[in-house]
Amino acid sequence: MTEVLVSILLLAGASFMVLAAIGVLRLPDLPTRMHATTKAGALGAMLTMGGVAFYFADSTVVARAIAIVVFILLTAPIAAHVIGRAGYFTGIELWEGTVKDELRERYDPESHKLSSGLDHIGKKVESRTGEDRPG
Repeated sequence: MTEVLVSILLLAGASFMVLAAIGVLRLPDLPTRMHATTKAGALGAMLTMGGVAFYFADSTVVARAIAIVVFILLTAPIAAHVIGRAGYFTGIELWEGTVKDELRERYDPESHKLSSGLDHIGKKVESRTGEDRPG
């Protein structure tokens, strides 16, 4: 029974990692590629670590596998956010099919500053186009 569970976890993990790799190759822009690698790649690695933990069934290996899964859960979303944000701020073009760009109104590419849309007392400030920014 353990071999079946290990096989399922390893195959599912490998499938998600292949799906992440296909997403990197096929998706059109940085944010969508980051989404594919973060979600599918992290889930694939976590399922693989689950398979490793069940296969060896040793307390040391299980503890290390759990530590790796926790590390992936904590770092993958943060790393993807930072890389995506850096890409946006350095001028990486978004896909032409992008429906919503919430940073466009609040980001000044000359100073590389991002405003919150509120002044220091919490009132909405006007954008460079003269329209109120959503707050």
